[in-house]
Amino acid sequence: MTQVAPHAGPHEGAPAPTSAGSPSTDALAPRFAVFSGQLTASVRRGILRLHHDWPDAAWLIVVARPARKAATILRSQARQLRRNGWRWIPHQGADVGRRLLARFGTARPAPWEREWERFAARSAVTVLEVEDLSAAPTLERVTRHAPDLGLSLAAPILKRALFGIPRLGTLNLHKGKLPDYRGMPPAFWELWNDEPEIGCSVHMVDDRLDTGALVAQHTIVRGSHATLRGLQLQLDELGIALTARAVQDILAGRSTPLPQPSGGRTYRKPTLAQFAALRRKLAAPLQTREPTWRTWAREGVAATAWRFSRLGVMRALKPRITVLLYHRVTDDVRDNLSVGIEQFDRQMALLREHCDVLPLPAILAARAMRPSRRPQVGVTFDDGYLDNHQHAAPILRRHGIPAAFFVSTGLIGTDGRFPHDRRRGNPQIPLMSWEHVRELHGDGFTIGSHSVSHIDCAREPEAIVVAELRDSRDRLREELGEEDIVFAYPYGGREHMTAERLERVKEAGYAGCLSAYGGSNVSRVDPWNVLRCGIHWAFSDRAFLMACLGLR
Repeated sequence: MTQVAPHAGPHEGAPAPTSAGSPSTDALAPRFAVFSGQLTASVRRGILRLHHDWPDAAWLIVVARPARKAATILRSQARQLRRNGWRWIPHQGADVGRRLLARFGTARPAPWEREWERFAARSAVTVLEVEDLSAAPTLERVTRHAPDLGLSLAAPILKRALFGIPRLGTLNLHKGKLPDYRGMPPAFWELWNDEPEIGCSVHMVDDRLDTGALVAQHTIVRGSHATLRGLQLQLDELGIALTARAVQDILAGRSTPLPQPSGGRTYRKPTLAQFAALRRKLAAPLQTREPTWRTWAREGVAATAWRFSRLGVMRALKPRITVLLYHRVTDDVRDNLSVGIEQFDRQMALLREHCDVLPLPAILAARAMRPSRRPQVGVTFDDGYLDNHQHAAPILRRHGIPAAFFVSTGLIGTDGRFPHDRRRGNPQIPLMSWEHVRELHGDGFTIGSHSVSHIDCAREPEAIVVAELRDSRDRLREELGEEDIVFAYPYGGREHMTAERLERVKEAGYAGCLSAYGGSNVSRVDPWNVLRCGIHWAFSDRAFLMACLGLR
């Protein structure tokens, strides 16, 4: 049985091939049949990952769309109302609202969504919607496709007449550790039961729910401040990587599915009351002692500012570009250098919906700005923590957000600690390797210098500063093949850079310099002092949008 690291590098929003290598030559053009009940974002991205591995494969994607009569819908609604009580009414209202926003919203499609459209238009791809996956016409169509391998992705329970058609059987992706957590939904019952790890499994489909022989399985450690959505986002990435590896192994003939251990439990969907109870439980450690009136006042100001901006009032102000500064995306801690995984995903969704997000080269070139209908924003990261690669990058790719990562080159690939982590008494926090950095660069992200050892450029002797500027620049050029390197000076305060040391930055051949003491770049961007606004876990969504307006 295969185990896969949970964060293999992505390609267009999906993890890249793992160390197992490329598919074998006898499986270069397999025939896949996908069975699904809903082509969610993670399902489509998983298929795109497999398309990247097997670009010449033939695909039949069968999606169940059962006809729903009015009487059936009414019975279902009545059943849900009995089960969930009054909570079902606002829940349904919110669901309708989300569907309308998705249909009429202003969010721009991410690159992977455009890639999906191109993929679905290929002659080797057929997307078939059917009322019944087990109906005779469906079975006949799948049989004519002659699939080598079936894939059950977000599918209803399949019958043997269907899952037995593919020559090598049908794989199911289950976002839970088997046999302990059969059923649904991903991560909920593990959190409910205070499990320290969350599992993901790929197994052969058999006649019962989630009981087939295991092909691949892996777990991720639950962070101290993990949320349900944050864990589900991690499981999406892990599931894509795990499925890709399992498919490689099955097609290459190097997989031996293992029967599941005895025991286990099958869970059903929680009630809305149970969802609410879990939210309260997870939120309890972060309850603030700040007076409610102060929170309300801040939120009110932020909401008012955003509402006025939507009415066009902000266009009367001078144009500006706000560059956001992050350090860590993690659920292990909550401090002024971190944001949560779910929180970061929400923030990137807000940027995609409401802002024009600019890559760093475009920001540095913005000598004279023109008024913009939408806030203009940039996204940057400092230091080089491993969670930038594990958690931030997949979310950035999923939303199509460009970003720049500034790394301390002497700490990359080591077990070292940043000076600010040592002062805080933090344990060693995993850092990216050069393989991770090259992968980010290969996926189109900007990589810049944050010195060699995270020095204070204003306080260190000039010879050390000059040496670190040179060595960091040269290492990035060597690793990435890039000539134009941008510098973000460590600590980022006004007191951490002087006019004389800034001259050393210019003389070292850097293409620009970024600070970190707040503010927005108004009317023009000074490439030698690009202002940045720090973002951390205490930012509400409204406060985040206010920061994007450049008003904090």
